[in-house]
Amino acid sequence: MEYLSEVLKILDGALKANATMASSYAGLLAEKLDTAGEREQAALVRQRLIRAPKALASAQDAASPGSVGQLPVDGESRLHTVDYSMPAPADVFLALPTGIERRVADFLNAWRHYDDLARVGAAISPRMLIYGPPGTGKTQTARWIAAELGLPLLTVRCDTLISSLLGQTSKNLRRVFEYAQSRPAVLFLDEVDALASARGNERDVGELQRVVVSLLQNIDALEENTVLIAATNHDPLLDSAVWRRFAFQLPMPLPDAALREVLWRKHLGKFGTPGLDYAGLTTRSAGVTGALIEQVSLDAKRHAVLAHQAAVDEAETHRRLALAMALMQSKQLSSVDDEVRWLRQWDARRFSVRELARLYGVTTRKINNIIKEPKDDATQGEIE
Repeated sequence: MEYLSEVLKILDGALKANATMASSYAGLLAEKLDTAGEREQAALVRQRLIRAPKALASAQDAASPGSVGQLPVDGESRLHTVDYSMPAPADVFLALPTGIERRVADFLNAWRHYDDLARVGAAISPRMLIYGPPGTGKTQTARWIAAELGLPLLTVRCDTLISSLLGQTSKNLRRVFEYAQSRPAVLFLDEVDALASARGNERDVGELQRVVVSLLQNIDALEENTVLIAATNHDPLLDSAVWRRFAFQLPMPLPDAALREVLWRKHLGKFGTPGLDYAGLTTRSAGVTGALIEQVSLDAKRHAVLAHQAAVDEAETHRRLALAMALMQSKQLSSVDDEVRWLRQWDARRFSVRELARLYGVTTRKINNIIKEPKDDATQGEIE
């Protein structure tokens, strides 16, 4: 039977007297019918929803994005343990290496065609674990997937989910998973290592181990077609049992050269002139994250706006990239003199004496004096 998963969810909601669950999945069923060209049937479902009693309408209102009264809360602090958002495709930009893109497409298809695959015994639960360095696009990927599926994104807030009270964290987890199953949504466990660190550590206490067990049990209790995404910057810390719960495992590498150029062009946008040396920016940004490219682009655009320029200054953009990379490498550049020396070392051809004088608004003699000045041991160590 087509759309069986939605029908079963509507039935579950009715049996549990959960009006929000029944109406939410009825709405999803109507959307799927519309997409499949079965507009008459979609209209019939929507008519039933419109004629729903006032109590049901109130339940729907309470579950809307504008109202957070129904979001799960921590029993100790009474703070929400989930952030509700509704990403739109037009608002989420995602650029991935081609191999990673294909894996994400497979994941989307596993959900979109779940019922078809289930009929032939080939269904895979849409559960994805994304891992890699900070700034490589893990959270953005979760937002993009939610936008592509047309589903709200429920981001679990580990800061409020983890409680100091014995057993409270496990209760919070259960409430979050129950909430996620009460409506069509993407449940996103960001920084999942906070909940799922490997057991058996001599520093572990019983409560931490119980949290891992609770997480595993809640994942196992999820409906097979519920979308679950987890992300971590510290994949070696994850318990091995957690990995086995995710059929899709997505490594997020640092962007390669082709992807870095796409990111520079996207983030500089109309502030990047046709003659801008994108190839140079791409080469010099090897080893950085997409987040850093976005940050440098924003800094360069702000500089252009404040200088009343219609496009970014190419040398200024390279300067900001060089300083960001120095920070990434833990180099202490506490003065203009330090910056000038670092820029000369980073790319002497691009940062000529004349260009540095222009960028810093000083004379070429001043730049020459800085370059020739003997450095103290501490500064020498930083530059080398």
